[in-house]
Amino acid sequence: MKAYPLSFRPVFQERIWGGSRLREFGYSGASDGIGEAWVISDHDHGPTPVADGPLAGKRLSEVMKANPEWFGLPPGARFPLLVKVIDASEDLSVQVHPDDRYARPRGDAGKTEAWFVLFAEPGASIVYGHRAQTREDFEKRMKEGAWGNLLVKVPVRAGDFFYVPAGTLHAIGRGLLILEIQQSSDTTYRVYDYDRVGADGRKRDLHVKEALAVTRCPSPKPQRPGYARSGRVGAVIEHLVRGEVFTIDHWLVDGEARVDECGVFRLISVIQGSGEVVWDHGRRSVAKGDHLLLPAVLHPVVLSGRFEALFSAPVISTRAK
Repeated sequence: MKAYPLSFRPVFQERIWGGSRLREFGYSGASDGIGEAWVISDHDHGPTPVADGPLAGKRLSEVMKANPEWFGLPPGARFPLLVKVIDASEDLSVQVHPDDRYARPRGDAGKTEAWFVLFAEPGASIVYGHRAQTREDFEKRMKEGAWGNLLVKVPVRAGDFFYVPAGTLHAIGRGLLILEIQQSSDTTYRVYDYDRVGADGRKRDLHVKEALAVTRCPSPKPQRPGYARSGRVGAVIEHLVRGEVFTIDHWLVDGEARVDECGVFRLISVIQGSGEVVWDHGRRSVAKGDHLLLPAVLHPVVLSGRFEALFSAPVISTRAK
């Protein structure tokens, strides 16, 4: 079978803080109260089936088994990334995610993630990190409920980008629509949830012991723009992340731009504009809200049009199975 760019049917996840803004980003099937659209995923909690072409209806693990050369991953590896769009009409819980070393023995991957802010209401903010310098101080302030003195709030606006390594205390605030690229994991340790109750009328569980074990002390600080840039015919590229588990680049396409080979699959998330993806035996239109997987063996690939997109790819050399 000839390789082609894969698109997927999103899986919608209800959340108590979910809103209605996903429809404005092209997800017409999202009802009120949907907090997350998982748009590229092979996680068991929400695998996204291939939407079209000869592989329509297949999940990524099936495609990987039949066409391993499309992905460039080590033998036996699981699909390493998950892409979602998050619609927060209320504050998300203050939480933290473990790294691979802590999560793997417990049945899941670690969770390093990155956020691109698609929309922000005036005054919107996130929690990124804490003020405690030691684990003992962190535990003391957490048990005292001294959240105002502990949590670091950061104002945000559309177009902001944040890299959130595993172990970083964080929360997405109300009034934000965020594109999240992360490791394929659904492990979250909730630290503070504003004393609200879930659909069952009970307060949601907190995970204090686990959070104390994995939270970084002192905390990482958010990185602001100042990223390396490179140019090529038809595009300006900003290198947002060169991390241990994935890379992310921001592409601004204006004309025709060639995509270099990199030996591993890439994910494209279109955040503004429209255009085409062209390869040796086909072409397809793309527009705001589209997400594609470019197989590693699909080259040359040319992007045309005027659009803005995030490119993400796994880092193979340091990624555990």
